[in-house]
Amino acid sequence: MSHSSSIIRRVSKQIMVGNVPVGGDAPITVQSMTNTLTTDVEATVTQIKRLEAVGADIVRVSVPTMNAAEAFAAIKKQISIPLIADIHFDYRIALKVAEFGADCLRINPGNIGNESRIRDVVDCAKNLNIPIRIGVNGGSLEADIQEKYGEPTAQALVESALRHIDILDRLNFQQFKVSVKASDVSLAVESYQLLAKQIVQPLHLGITEAGGLRSGSVKSAVGLGLLLAQGIGDTLRVSLAADPVEEIKVGFDILKSLRLRSRGINFIACPTCSRQEFDVIGTVNALEERLEDILMPLDVSIIGCVVNGPGEALISDIGITGGKNKSGYYEDGKRQRTRFDNENVIDQLESKIRARVSRSNEANFIIKV
Repeated sequence: MSHSSSIIRRVSKQIMVGNVPVGGDAPITVQSMTNTLTTDVEATVTQIKRLEAVGADIVRVSVPTMNAAEAFAAIKKQISIPLIADIHFDYRIALKVAEFGADCLRINPGNIGNESRIRDVVDCAKNLNIPIRIGVNGGSLEADIQEKYGEPTAQALVESALRHIDILDRLNFQQFKVSVKASDVSLAVESYQLLAKQIVQPLHLGITEAGGLRSGSVKSAVGLGLLLAQGIGDTLRVSLAADPVEEIKVGFDILKSLRLRSRGINFIACPTCSRQEFDVIGTVNALEERLEDILMPLDVSIIGCVVNGPGEALISDIGITGGKNKSGYYEDGKRQRTRFDNENVIDQLESKIRARVSRSNEANFIIKV
């Protein structure tokens, strides 16, 4: 069932990353970064397509060398999703990937040399209408800022960001977004809170180097959730030492939990206890895997007994409540005559969900026609 978010988002300017709007009233975008060798064009294209299949809005690709820039050109020809070129220090690579069709440049102006080099990159971005992402990281602050503050602080990260922003301001370039990432959740949150009050450009959220799949997901959910709940954030990446596909899944899970994006199935499931009448954990795990292809927003409650089951089913699109031998089935909050055999819950529930999606797709097709 549809539930709208009560979160009031921070007002920000909107930029375009390829054909994807970021900021303003646009949906908060979810992105990831490839971890293949960019020069391995086939592997990188395959990974980008996997990311796109699970819902990525934007993908970032590291371009550390001129050979990687040439590979970037070949990659760009084979995909349709917007690509951000991640560049450090060498302004010539930025100029090259811009020529090859990069949809955004992730490059810190203050790190690419003298004013003339910076101007060359900014002029190129202006001419080709390519935005820039300023990316400040708590682990790689400028030496003088590290010396001034002694350790990464929110003030240090924001000062670094404003230093890069000032350069773009002087060059009359406003098509940019900014991130102030840190691996420490509290530091990252405070940094974004400070920066959000000082600029109107979109903010790219992330807890950098968050960790493995489980711990990194928890850190990201806490940090990004705190910011998103305050209306801060226009695009995000969940940084995990895991398959990048998992970053997209976790990113959407965070947004779905706050009702900021609706994509795919939102499973509501009990933690299980001795009252459960069927294998709730096995059912949820199997259905999450089987139904990854469904993009239609649906709330599906899977509750193992009648204590909380009926209540959750009343506010779900589809719900099942555990009962002895057979379990109750609900659609749109109404108990159906259908009852599920507890030994075959997974197949029966998958069938009902797919039938629901099919009916919806048919109805939408008729309306469009």
